[in-house]
Amino acid sequence: MLTTPANSRSSRSNQPDTPPVIAFYAPLKPPTHANPSGDRLLAQLFLQALRQAGFSPELASRFRSYDRHGDRQRQLRLKQIAERLAQRLIRRYQQLPVSQRPQLWLSYHLYHKAPDWIGPIVCRALSIPYVVAEASYAHKQQSGPWQLGLSASVEALQQAALILCLNPADRAGIEQCRTNPPLQPLAPFLDLTPFNKALATATTPQASRQRLAQQYSLDPALPWLICVAMMRPGDKLLSYRLLAQSLQQLSHSRWQLIIVGDGSARADVEAAFKPLADQTCFTGRLAADAIRPLLRASDLYLWPAVNEAFGMALLEAQAAGTPVLAGDEGGVSSVVTDAHSGWLVAPRDSSAFAAKLEQLLNPTQTLLINAGISARTQIEQRHSLAATGQRLRKLLLPLIDQQPNHH
Repeated sequence: MLTTPANSRSSRSNQPDTPPVIAFYAPLKPPTHANPSGDRLLAQLFLQALRQAGFSPELASRFRSYDRHGDRQRQLRLKQIAERLAQRLIRRYQQLPVSQRPQLWLSYHLYHKAPDWIGPIVCRALSIPYVVAEASYAHKQQSGPWQLGLSASVEALQQAALILCLNPADRAGIEQCRTNPPLQPLAPFLDLTPFNKALATATTPQASRQRLAQQYSLDPALPWLICVAMMRPGDKLLSYRLLAQSLQQLSHSRWQLIIVGDGSARADVEAAFKPLADQTCFTGRLAADAIRPLLRASDLYLWPAVNEAFGMALLEAQAAGTPVLAGDEGGVSSVVTDAHSGWLVAPRDSSAFAAKLEQLLNPTQTLLINAGISARTQIEQRHSLAATGQRLRKLLLPLIDQQPNHH
């Protein structure tokens, strides 16, 4: 953990080595949620990055404000519950010594379906900075079924002392609802520790590939293509279907696809890949330590990325040294550098995806190997937990130090 700079110690409590407390909240999905997803993972990583930055993060609430169906009555009930929780938090915090109270609030991922009805209230009561990481604004929802959630998100963004932008595609929307918003870019990030450990303890790539080939009934002599994604209706299912359509357009069949994931739409996914059944391996849901060796042994990660914010799985593939072929949608281009750490094609275009994949499968593996090396280097330099901790410290510490009760 980074130590507190000497020139800022005197401005805090008379316990100079006590890390500043930061209240953390993820209204869409808390870091303790039972179901894995990119949102849950990034919420967990934010807590790690804040500790790395020298702060003491505290999970303020596990309350989910998410409304999937646009039910106004449900949104009103969620709002009322959240407001009661906010008052309860305020009472609890005010009973603590000043040095133990949160000195800043950080909410991760809010939008019209999952607004933050807690943080802004608490921050006004405690007179502490309110910070948002990853927020989006959809103007078309102003008169839609999530109007209540949209209004709450706009109010939160207008109150924010800092808005951390993980997806560059969100910037234009945020600028629609606030003039000159306090936006700062923050690259999506990963904890590279398990990837480094796997690389350090792994056998030779050939031996690892032979073992995995036996375990999953794969041919080690063929190119291995892989994707890792939950099987949910909507964007994920559409991505799977586009991938199946793309693979059916290839002129040769010298490849194997490994699909890691499970979910309520599994039957639909399997139906999409039925024409490719002889070349497709469904592993089901796997633990992270079982996924990493498969990523490392694969030649190319594939994902059409329909409506993808940026894709944590795309980062994980590159961290394992595997290049990516993806649809250029949302913030995918912020984590995959075209013709360097992978390749990007026109979004939702199965023919363009198939054409690029055909090019990548035809030459020698040198192209994919070099791209994998570049991908791993890019992750280390731009998307590591250490780099993010330094960035968060630089951005958040001045907000804490400028508060009157810290001088």
